[in-house]
Amino acid sequence: MAAASSVLHQVPIALGDRSYSIAIGAGLIGDPASWSAAPAAAHGVIVSNTTVAPLYARQLQAAIAPRHQQLHLVVLPDGEVHKTWATLNLIFDALLGHGCDRKTVIYALGGGVVGDMAGFAAACYMRGVPFVQVPTTLLAQVDSSVGGKTGINHPLGKNMIGAFYQPRLVVCDLDVLRTLPPREFSAGLAEVIKYGPIADTSFLDWIESHIEALMRRDTDALAHAVRRSCEIKAAVVGEDERESGLRAVLNFGHTFGHAIEAGLGYGAWLHGEAVGCGMVMAMELSRRLGLLDRAWVQRVTSLLRRAGLPTVGPALGADRYLQLMRVDKKAEAGEIRFVLIERPGLAVVRSAPDALVREVIADCCRPA
Repeated sequence: MAAASSVLHQVPIALGDRSYSIAIGAGLIGDPASWSAAPAAAHGVIVSNTTVAPLYARQLQAAIAPRHQQLHLVVLPDGEVHKTWATLNLIFDALLGHGCDRKTVIYALGGGVVGDMAGFAAACYMRGVPFVQVPTTLLAQVDSSVGGKTGINHPLGKNMIGAFYQPRLVVCDLDVLRTLPPREFSAGLAEVIKYGPIADTSFLDWIESHIEALMRRDTDALAHAVRRSCEIKAAVVGEDERESGLRAVLNFGHTFGHAIEAGLGYGAWLHGEAVGCGMVMAMELSRRLGLLDRAWVQRVTSLLRRAGLPTVGPALGADRYLQLMRVDKKAEAGEIRFVLIERPGLAVVRSAPDALVREVIADCCRPA
């Protein structure tokens, strides 16, 4: 029996004729009312994975069945290591095999990997079909499902092949977070914590005072954390949809973090774990550039530890880190651009001398 539905918050994403809303609440997946803003079409295709589909696909199918004459389910292998062309083609195979037309609605039921791949497939199939994000991890609810970034990985760089393509609707069901393994939940908290240093120090204060409630997965605490995270991201995306400037600050911790993921092999560390550690490295680089004091770096590092996240990076070697970070979407003419904290609550994108970056890597990393 589906849980009672309760929409606690609606967060609008203002992008003109591509605007949409994020619904946040409990018991939303199984409630037909949650999907009233989703397009109706002859075909609906749910894209999920081997972990999430057995838990929630049946609920979603039942809820959206009145909106589609035919419903199809595509179940992908689970994990970052499968965010590839080969896996993406499984979606295209299903769309073509079922004779799906250009009004077909794709539902991305899963975490960030599923959302990124289903969104990219939607952007490409027949040059664009509508899709809906149904994020089932904390990380996806507060970050990857919002803002229209879609794509896959390449062995030389994370998310280097993709498109900006906005969903029609995002539905964040807080109940699904109860089935997340602790490690996955902590990884999502990294993206929540990120918003404090870059945009809202009062939110950082709130996270510090509510971290125990968040770790217990208290519904009220989760609702506030997801809502405020989405509000901050919505404001940034509304100003800079295609990351020509301001939106890059949302990548705080990601330059170092993506290097960790690629250097260790995708899936060895979860994305949020790598980002959490990358934030520590970016803050230390900010400190060495004279932007932050040591106490503030220690404060945020302590919060990341309380959230169950690693704060010491793997010793890939400075040369390898630098090589991987040069293959980054923010890099310009081979120069690495870092998201740094100019002052608490304000981020800036700028370069730093390689020698200083090497010092940070040496001090913030250790052999596995």
